[in-house]
Amino acid sequence: MSKYSLISLGSFFLLISFLLFLNIIYSYYFNFYLNINGYLPSMIVSLLVGVNLIIFRKKYIYNSIYWKIFIVLIGYLILPIVIALPYYFSIYNISILDSYFEAVSGFTSTGFTIFESVKYIDPSLLIWRSTSQWIGGLYFLFSIIYLIDIFDENLKKSLTNFISFDSNEFLKQAFKILIIYVFLTFLIFIFLKLINFRNFDAYNFSLTIISSGGFKPIDYLNPLLDNDIKVLIFSFTLLFSFFSIFLIYNLVFLKKRNLNFFTEDFYLLAFLISIIFLFFIFSGSENFTGFVFAITSSVSNIGIYFSKFDNNYSFVLLILVIIGGSFFSTSSGLRFFKIYTLLKFSFNELLSHTKPRQVMINKVIFENKNINHKVINKYFLSIIIFILSLTTLSSLLTIQGLELEHSFKLGILTIMNTVNSSIYGLEELVFQDFSKYIKIVLILFMIIGRIELVTILIIIKKFLFKN
Repeated sequence: MSKYSLISLGSFFLLISFLLFLNIIYSYYFNFYLNINGYLPSMIVSLLVGVNLIIFRKKYIYNSIYWKIFIVLIGYLILPIVIALPYYFSIYNISILDSYFEAVSGFTSTGFTIFESVKYIDPSLLIWRSTSQWIGGLYFLFSIIYLIDIFDENLKKSLTNFISFDSNEFLKQAFKILIIYVFLTFLIFIFLKLINFRNFDAYNFSLTIISSGGFKPIDYLNPLLDNDIKVLIFSFTLLFSFFSIFLIYNLVFLKKRNLNFFTEDFYLLAFLISIIFLFFIFSGSENFTGFVFAITSSVSNIGIYFSKFDNNYSFVLLILVIIGGSFFSTSSGLRFFKIYTLLKFSFNELLSHTKPRQVMINKVIFENKNINHKVINKYFLSIIIFILSLTTLSSLLTIQGLELEHSFKLGILTIMNTVNSSIYGLEELVFQDFSKYIKIVLILFMIIGRIELVTILIIIKKFLFKN
């Protein structure tokens, strides 16, 4: 698959140029000329870079895991440069750093923004913000496939029922993922139209939701979600980025369904229902739909909310953000299946010491195979790395003058690529007012949150221990 690495990266540049072209058409059609001059240079640059990467791909073919990590990391660094150009060339006098911050936040599907209000922003630029998240969500799915040997070998085995990892089949399988991704985006759009969203809002939100992003085309959701039915349906759409993108494909289109791959989504559904039930018990029926919204927004790593929220529950919701969703979805997080497997394995290991004569079987429910020690080590390493990343980021933010509580919460949201909102008590943060140092640190950790720090450690190991 490595021979297609530059083709993939070049294809994303071409995709960006195509979407910029659509933005130009939209601007001309609806007479939004304010920022149209920023789209043309961006389109030309992305087109030239994409074509050159595809043409000269044969000169740069390396078959190693380090090359794969390098390509994915480079994509997260340079693709936002092109995405940032429309911000920089807009009429809003946005600095280079702020433009890149907005682009990285969109491309990593985080949702932090330097705009205090989107009320007076050109509609075409709002579409571009949402589009950047849609592209980023798609790129994240491709990066999972590309680096799947690092993340989870068992997942790779189950995925063979949906996609082929044969290098000769790469382009065909990439197109399949794109079709499913587009189909789910359209499905979200239909649901939003059913609750009377206007086309502009439904389109922007569908791009944002499928990518697990946090950009909104309006400042406040309250006027759109003016009754409980609308809140519940909107909450349901947020789960599209929580479950695997192959779930609907598995249930509807496959004649022979892969029950092993469906196991993870079954756990996620049971987990979600349990959390909603517990919230209902402890909070009562008052504002139940609001709690459902907050829960689905947190587990999907989207983070948006439509009103003020009781901050007494913010810590619990941050835990849900950390847990995340399905491995092959656009959500971030440590992944529920990883945590469940690790806890089950650890519990059995403890019991085996207290009851040495009793045989403990390390199997996950509905799975026929034992839990692999190598897999457990990877899962455990992921948690250790997350703790180290959170400690480092929170410390850096605190040193720069942020309150300890805000630094801790913002650290979690940054690493988990989740937008700040009232459900976490951070809706008042104004990223425009942050220092250049904090913005650079947040950019770095937003990218780390998408590629996982374990990939960085592999690169460091490569250069520190060459022998």
